[in-house]
Amino acid sequence: MAPLLVELRVEELPPKSLRKLGEAFASLLGASLKSQGLAPPGAAVTAYASPRRLAVLVAEVADRAADKTVRHKLMPSSVALDAGGRPTPALLKKLAALGVEAGADALGLPGLERAPDGKAEALFLNSNQAGASLAEGLQQALHEAIARLPIPKVMSYQLADGWTSVQFVRPAHGLVALHGEQVVPVGALGLQAGRVTQGHRFEASQPQITLRSAAGYAEQLRDEGAVIAGFAERRDELVRQLQAAAQQQGLRAIDDEALLDEVTALVERPNVLRCRFEPEFLAVPPECLILTMKANQKYFPLLDAQGRLTEQFLVVSNIRPADPSRVIQGNERVVRPRLADAKFFYDQDRRKTLASRVPLLDKVVYHGRLGSQGERVQRVRRIAGVIGQRLGGPALAAQADRAALLAKADLLTDMVGEFPELQGVMGGYYARHDGEPEAVALAIEDHYRPRFAGDALPRGEAGRVLALADKLETLVGLFGIGQAPTGDKDPFALRRHALGVIRILVEGALPLALPVLLDDAARAYAPGAIEPPGTALLDFVFDRYTGALREQGYRAAEVEAVLGLRPARLDQVPPRLAAVRAFAALPEAPALASANKRVGNLLRKGPGGADAAAAVDPALLREDAERALAAALAHTAPRADAAFEAGDYTASLQALAALKGPVDGFFDGVMVLADDPALRANRLALLGRLHATMNRVADLSRLAA
Repeated sequence: MAPLLVELRVEELPPKSLRKLGEAFASLLGASLKSQGLAPPGAAVTAYASPRRLAVLVAEVADRAADKTVRHKLMPSSVALDAGGRPTPALLKKLAALGVEAGADALGLPGLERAPDGKAEALFLNSNQAGASLAEGLQQALHEAIARLPIPKVMSYQLADGWTSVQFVRPAHGLVALHGEQVVPVGALGLQAGRVTQGHRFEASQPQITLRSAAGYAEQLRDEGAVIAGFAERRDELVRQLQAAAQQQGLRAIDDEALLDEVTALVERPNVLRCRFEPEFLAVPPECLILTMKANQKYFPLLDAQGRLTEQFLVVSNIRPADPSRVIQGNERVVRPRLADAKFFYDQDRRKTLASRVPLLDKVVYHGRLGSQGERVQRVRRIAGVIGQRLGGPALAAQADRAALLAKADLLTDMVGEFPELQGVMGGYYARHDGEPEAVALAIEDHYRPRFAGDALPRGEAGRVLALADKLETLVGLFGIGQAPTGDKDPFALRRHALGVIRILVEGALPLALPVLLDDAARAYAPGAIEPPGTALLDFVFDRYTGALREQGYRAAEVEAVLGLRPARLDQVPPRLAAVRAFAALPEAPALASANKRVGNLLRKGPGGADAAAAVDPALLREDAERALAAALAHTAPRADAAFEAGDYTASLQALAALKGPVDGFFDGVMVLADDPALRANRLALLGRLHATMNRVADLSRLAA
């Protein structure tokens, strides 16, 4: 047993995929070696990934896997043996296919046995299979790992012979395979394994590094090659340097995990340097400056203690010159025209008001079957006006309408044309410049929120109204033309839109009925423009909410009990869930849930069914148990209903505990489906009232074991 190192040295790998590629290469190769018995199941597997290499170190690997016994099922005995118990040609042919030559004495072969196989008997052959050598096993593992890497787009390139073409994420130039101190003779991508690799292009102590052992790979590469091979270790070093450089000035670097990963994948040994730009650029909205520095230059902007952008920023260099001034000056010179472009766009855009751009939206296609952005704006205005009127009367409706009119106008600005990520944000800045009310500007800025999981909600009432209207228009329109998501495909991000609607309604505690909102959105479209989405869209939203609640830690039964009733107001779901959880803790809950399930089955399957609103005739209550249940319902139902109407769902459910005894007595002493039609109908009507009373907050039958 010895450590095994495999390194594949390539041209610069895609930075946004490097971390995933490194982890996948190590995981796939390690899993293959373990499955072949060359490495124990608990052997540590360490992934290395730098801009020009993928490598893996498996802590314990054998030079040969242990032999193992393989059991082959040949065929049923009735097929393998003739009437006289002699081997049939079919058996001899099967043995020959396995490399075993046999004749009439085949039944005497070592390892051949007859054994039960289900209800019949079959012949089995037990043979000893030699364990794979490391060279054989590693060759197989390499091919499997390379073939299964999550490469979004492969490159085809020719090998040195000028004829052979291979495909990989980037052209490969070197392969290392060391078992302890010994080279393992394997090949991949036209390369033969050795022990020679390369370090940093400019800062390695020598052009080539001859690796001494697998275990010393990372240390030798750091000392002689000036490369930090481990992705996580290199990222930690980058974070440490960023924090140190920022703290020297009493500042902090902007938080961006994706940018950290990308920059880590661009350098082999990070060197953080501090730069600055002219303060005059700070007149441009900070979102513009931050985005251009991050997206185009991979810089880390610096913020002050109040979170305001400063004129300083951090760059990550891949070299460590004795005098870094030229590197600093070069980066400052490069960023200047980028910031100047942003300032130019900002100044030019403010020469025209948002309102003056609105008519031009009629020429911008939104969707081939749903018309232009201008038509979309009018639909969103209609939806926002209705919602605003319900929530805040004419004043809020007017604010929402004005914000809806202007919300998409920034799509025609130069800044958003250059940076689409700033749509909405720039609309807010330009609305303020145009003198629009702050509530309108804030609504325009926030109307795309929440953009992703965990994103903040719109901050004002008008923003919530507009964001809700915008998402509802999209959902209803695209469902109405048959563009619902299928499988993992969701090109219009409708799942995200549905979750946005849910969060705005729930976290904003908006007293709005979801089915009514969907109807309002559908009416905003011209007659015949779309098919009514029907229940499909409602089910889609509730499916998203079910998944979100499960992720929040609610049990499946709790979620099904509440959402199974399809409550119209989603803001009532959290308190209903809390009430169900409190009810489930009561000692009476299991019996009541089971009884509720039984009642539901009787009402569904009983002759002619039963109407929950049907009146119960006291004169037909013949048994003591049914009279007791009717009396308990008469006492309990008003209390439970009053608590429900007051929004105290916990009290409403807990009031039901008083029904346990009467319900148990009813089912013990009363024949519900009596032969007398009048008795049967009356008892079903009584159960209908019970069922309606018990299931106002949630479908309690879902809690039954």
